[in-house]
Amino acid sequence: MAVVIPTALGALISYAAASAFFWHFPHFLHKRKKIAFACAHISHRGGSAEGYENTLKAFRNAVKKGTNMLELDVRMTRDRQVVVFHDPTLTRVAGRDLPVAEVDYDALPKLKPTIPIDTIPGETFSDLSWPEEERKIPLLREVFKEFPSVPINIDIKENDIQLIQEVSKLIHEYQRADITVWGSFNSEVCNQCYDVNPNVCLFFSAKRVLVLMICAVTGLLPFIPMKETHYEVFLPLSLKKRRLKQVIDLSLSEKCLLWACETFLLWKPLLNHLKKRGIHVYLWVCNDSEEFSECQKLGVTGIMTDHPTLLRDFLNTSKSTE
Repeated sequence: MAVVIPTALGALISYAAASAFFWHFPHFLHKRKKIAFACAHISHRGGSAEGYENTLKAFRNAVKKGTNMLELDVRMTRDRQVVVFHDPTLTRVAGRDLPVAEVDYDALPKLKPTIPIDTIPGETFSDLSWPEEERKIPLLREVFKEFPSVPINIDIKENDIQLIQEVSKLIHEYQRADITVWGSFNSEVCNQCYDVNPNVCLFFSAKRVLVLMICAVTGLLPFIPMKETHYEVFLPLSLKKRRLKQVIDLSLSEKCLLWACETFLLWKPLLNHLKKRGIHVYLWVCNDSEEFSECQKLGVTGIMTDHPTLLRDFLNTSKSTE
């Protein structure tokens, strides 16, 4: 026993020292990610508080406001067309209680004149000056064609290998592998994305984010290889404010969950280590100056917003005061 304790203690000390060293100097173990773009301003669904979400006109407005990246969602229709659409059904945004996957593309309805913004509880977007044709659900091909040089962040909303393959074909056709990020909350979908096209930037799935946090706390993180290039997670402050719009007070379990997210999800040493490995950090969905300021304090790479104009004004003001 007298020999075992010093040996175990020595091993623990050696492990801690190695972890600390590679935490600060990860390039000795891992090649730094080389990403061809840097995006401080990201428009969530094109800016769903300033336009009909995931439409070409909303994307045009975001680009006009100086966004660095468009974030969008994709699904497949019954006739296997890749469309830019978030929800599994047409109910919320188009008023038809039908799954997108059960409707042919040409039969898809236009978006409703008034749409609830699901990331801002109680708020809607409506602009009757928009022609009905501008409320059309677009094809991913149309977005790629109109914005050939704009980085695009794609959330794959279905566990469908054909969808992933078709998106990959479009990325190849429009020669934009170096300015596209894709992935899903679903780890299986993320793995399929990487297998189909490892040349496209990939964001972490929810499962992989959890693994990262566990590895960070235990000191294993510096030794873990990562195929992903983008760490995209929600800002706990934004989630808390959104939840408080729906209830008077948070439950104990919700408070504990938020504490865990604030403590580990955005742990500054974790974010700094990821950035040293060349991984970009994006936070969503941030919609006011308090949330934008919180992102800046954390030193994130990019901020994802429903309000492209507000974020652009904030970034311009921040830059002018530096």
